[in-house]
Amino acid sequence: MNYYKKMVTEESSICSKCGYKSEKNKEKFGLPLCNICFLFAPNNPEEFDNYIEEKISFECLEPFRKYSDLSENRNKKGMIKKALLGKLMTRPPFGYKLEKKKLIPAQNYHEVEEIFEEFLNGKFSLTKIAKKHNFSVNGIKKILMNFTYVGKIKFNGQIHQGEHQPLISSTLFNHVQNKFEKLGIKRI
Repeated sequence: MNYYKKMVTEESSICSKCGYKSEKNKEKFGLPLCNICFLFAPNNPEEFDNYIEEKISFECLEPFRKYSDLSENRNKKGMIKKALLGKLMTRPPFGYKLEKKKLIPAQNYHEVEEIFEEFLNGKFSLTKIAKKHNFSVNGIKKILMNFTYVGKIKFNGQIHQGEHQPLISSTLFNHVQNKFEKLGIKRI
């Protein structure tokens, strides 16, 4: 039984199109594909079957693979540098806007603290808070777990000091995180 599982694991790391072996292979329609083959694979199952039948040698794709890896590393390094400088990597969260490439409080910034207070004080459930502020429950969770509101930037699993003004105190933010933990609500 263990031998069978091992064979399946080894086979699943080989691209069905070009034969490239990697632990980073992705799956599409139940078949493993390397990053390059995955990128070009059609989304229609019939077209996908034809695509898989046209085999190609992974050696032919090496120049693309190397360029892809270099490009990914260069982009990631740039984003890490940006995060270290306290700059936002994504679109501005609710309550903020971008002005001259800087994150500043928007007109509705007071609503952010209101959402945190409503959740912490237990007056409303997440569902009622979401309805009141015209968000989904997951949207409210994202707001309540977003480090941006305390003046931080989270990127690549690390938290950096942001260059923007916080909208709430770190005390309020930490109390909300503790309440999430007590209620067993997992991070999004």
